Amino acid sequence: MRALVLLALAVLLVSCATPEPAPSAQGTAAELEKPVAISEKKRRQDNQIESQPLKHLAGRKLKPIPDKELDVRTRCSFKDVQGGRGSMDLQVTKAEVKRFVAEVTIPKQGLCRFDMKQFEQTSKMPNVVLTDRESACTVRMWEQEKGVTVAFNSCQAKCSGDAFSYLWPILVDTRSGRCA
Repeated sequence: MRALVLLALAVLLVSCATPEPAPSAQGTAAELEKPVAISEKKRRQDNQIESQPLKHLAGRKLKPIPDKELDVRTRCSFKDVQGGRGSMDLQVTKAEVKRFVAEVTIPKQGLCRFDMKQFEQTSKMPNVVLTDRESACTVRMWEQEKGVTVAFNSCQAKCSGDAFSYLWPILVDTRSGRCA
C-alpha cells in the first residue's frame, strides 16, 4: 500500500514538472515578440512624467533673454570671501572678441590663466564662444539683464593643481565695469 502511495505521488510530481511545449514553427519571430513590444510601450506611457511648473516660478512674468550682439569692455580685478582673487581684461564689440585675458588664483588649489592668443572664436550668437586650439577648453560669454557672464568648461589644462575644480564663472556688471 505504501509503495502504491509513493508511486502515485511520483506520477503527480512528474506531471507537474513537464516543460511547456515549444512554439510552433508556423509563428515568425516578429509575431512572437509583438505582444512584448506592445506591453513595453504601454509601460512607458504609464511611467511618463508630465511637466509641472516650479512653485517659485508660478505667476511670474519671465522674459526670454533677447538675442543681441554682446558689447562689453572691462579691465577689472576681484577678490572673493574665501581669499581667491583674479583679474580680467575683456573687450567684446558687436559679438567679436577683441581682447580677453583672465587670471584667477584659488588659495591652496592653484592658478588658472586664459589668454585670447590661445583661443579661437567659434560662435558669436546667441553666446560668444571661444575654443582652445590645443585642448577641449571652452569659454562662453553671454549677457543677462545688467551683467555679462564669462564661464569656463573643460579647462583643466589652463589651470595648475586642482584649481579648475574650484573655478566659478566671472560676472561683470555692465553699468560699473566691476567683476566678481
